[in-house]
Amino acid sequence: MSQTRKVRKAVFPVAGLGTRFLPATKAVPKEMLTVVDKPVIQYVVDEALDAGIEHLIFVTGRSKAVIEDYFDIQVELEQTLRQRNKTAELTLLESILPVAGSTSFTRQQEPLGLGHAVWCARELVGNEPFALLLPDMIMKAEKGCMKGMVELFEHSGANVIAVEECAPDQAHKYGIVGVGEKVGDGFAITKMVEKPVPGTAPSNFFINGRYILQPEIFPILANQERGAGNEIQLTDAMVKLAGDQKFAAYHFRGETYDCGAKDGFILANIAFALARADIRPSVEGPLKDLVAKLK
Repeated sequence: MSQTRKVRKAVFPVAGLGTRFLPATKAVPKEMLTVVDKPVIQYVVDEALDAGIEHLIFVTGRSKAVIEDYFDIQVELEQTLRQRNKTAELTLLESILPVAGSTSFTRQQEPLGLGHAVWCARELVGNEPFALLLPDMIMKAEKGCMKGMVELFEHSGANVIAVEECAPDQAHKYGIVGVGEKVGDGFAITKMVEKPVPGTAPSNFFINGRYILQPEIFPILANQERGAGNEIQLTDAMVKLAGDQKFAAYHFRGETYDCGAKDGFILANIAFALARADIRPSVEGPLKDLVAKLK
């Protein structure tokens, strides 16, 4: 197993088509849909940077060039803002611009699943541990989910998967982990099951879209047979890796919004708007009125 080293790189699989948000995603990548005033991908990138990530790796697909443009300087826009003395807007744009040379982009030419998307990043990751953040999932908590995971990784040296609790009768909808002994702010993972048959789940802790993995996952993914949905499943590869390496679960206790689904996306907009002091006063009352009218 690789020695415990700093988690410097993060992979963001952003090649998905976003068919659940058609027709909007015909022209706009789902990762660029906005929650209040920032695109979904910005929330996920901010979480990674807050955890100490230094290099952002985006696994993209066709029609996703706008993501690359977003994390670059737009000269014409900045010149116009300077001419109009829009200093606040300029400062905002500067604050979200990654350090030069700290972003990389690679293509997933075919939609062969999450495991394949991760494998596509192998040359950019190299032989070191890396974070993986699913861009549909944005999280809200006092301590960022990935920051807590990095701390657990440094404490345990194990591969780390973030988990949350669901109602036991809903466990069949998720990837579920078995619960072992306590490890830091989490626990050892005894098994992993993708969408278990109802009544057979080893626990009600489900995988929520955040991972820290050792590079030994790549040769497994290179030879991984297709699984559920005829796709190369990351969970299948992690089960094999668990035969040689330890896995620990970080129990995330914040709020998670699945922005790949319409209801989660709407709820995220409401939650993040209400958390903003500049927006809450103007939306809280109308929201209550709308709910009252539905009763």
